[in-house]
Amino acid sequence: MQEDFLHYVWQHQYFDKAGLHTTGGEQITVLKPGMRNADAGPDFLNARLQLGEVEWNGAVEIHIRASDWHRHHHQHDPKYDQVVLHVVYEADQPVRRLDGSEVPALALAPRLAPELLRTYERLMAVPVLAEVLPCVPLLGGVPDITRISMAERALLERVEQKAAVVAELHQQLGQDWEATAYHALAAAFGFQKNSEPLARLAKALPLAIVRRHRHDARQLEALLFGQAGFLAETEETRTDAYLTGLRQEFEFLRHKYSLHGTALAAHEWNFLRMRPANFPPVRLAQLAAVLHARPALFDALLSAADVPTLLRFFQAPVAEYWRGHYRPGVPGKVPALGKSSMQVLITNVVVPLRVAYARHVGQPELVESAVALLSQLPAEHNSLTDAYAAQGFEHRTAADSQGLLALHRGYCAPRRCMQCAIGSRILQRNMAIR
Repeated sequence: MQEDFLHYVWQHQYFDKAGLHTTGGEQITVLKPGMRNADAGPDFLNARLQLGEVEWNGAVEIHIRASDWHRHHHQHDPKYDQVVLHVVYEADQPVRRLDGSEVPALALAPRLAPELLRTYERLMAVPVLAEVLPCVPLLGGVPDITRISMAERALLERVEQKAAVVAELHQQLGQDWEATAYHALAAAFGFQKNSEPLARLAKALPLAIVRRHRHDARQLEALLFGQAGFLAETEETRTDAYLTGLRQEFEFLRHKYSLHGTALAAHEWNFLRMRPANFPPVRLAQLAAVLHARPALFDALLSAADVPTLLRFFQAPVAEYWRGHYRPGVPGKVPALGKSSMQVLITNVVVPLRVAYARHVGQPELVESAVALLSQLPAEHNSLTDAYAAQGFEHRTAADSQGLLALHRGYCAPRRCMQCAIGSRILQRNMAIR
């Protein structure tokens, strides 16, 4: 048993309240269970309880065993002096506040409905890697509206988490939205495996420098590939005239902007287990093309009315050399930035950027329009989303996909069933509270 189960039981008062009394024999009347506390301190705040003839306003602390109070060192923490009731599964010992007064305790073990416990234990008994959804054996009968609303809730949480990352980046960059768009876009062009080095490349090549040379595609490439560490002379590149020209251009610009010692090294990029079309030099060439063709990143990404407009934004032709080279000096026909990749960029850059901006300027209606973009994109298919779809979850658009991925990562994988509306519905349906 985990404490979050007892949190759930107390919050919803799912226990037998007939003849409710403390372990010391005082009668208990729960007038208000309190509000869950997400910060340090007792689990529930502002509870109202009547113990005997006295009404108390204070906090409620919850543990599996009463002795956990000492294991967690609450006896030395003044924040726990406000606790008026210690709710436990097993009252194995009394506990006291800093002043020595005993904290009244309520033992829930004899008051939980057996069916509620059995259902909870079934949820927790599924091996971690056995099922994407721990609740699969119990999922039948959960209404579609519950599944849809929970997936939508998880989607909004996921979008807000991504927007929070953008907002933090915005703060770090002196509240410059154009610079924020540049850094976010650069990192996203790494497509997971090379996101981190591309984020560092954006720091190594500030937007102020990019702005001065974005009109000249050759200079822009020289700066990006040079700072990325891809212009060092090798056996493969020594006789390559195009790269020699970029190298000479970069040497001049590196000296001009004092970029010595800030460049990445070629070995910091990931090529292993990747299709050539995803190789870092390919993505870097595509990023260079976008930066060259779209001089006002943030305004364009913010004002685009729909997905087709955003797709056109990313359709910037790369230099001819990079259409025929997967990496410097290595020839091969390279496809253009694919539609599916553009859709990933919209999901991971445009939507969070718009939500972060909406929160910053206090325009919540922009959040809704930003999230609505995901409904214009096709659903993503992978082993996780397909597993949910097989269980009857709606999966038609990218909004559905993002919601299902968020549901898995935020609730199913860490077994946060008690915080999930679906898990809550299963417990409500299968219990018989006395």
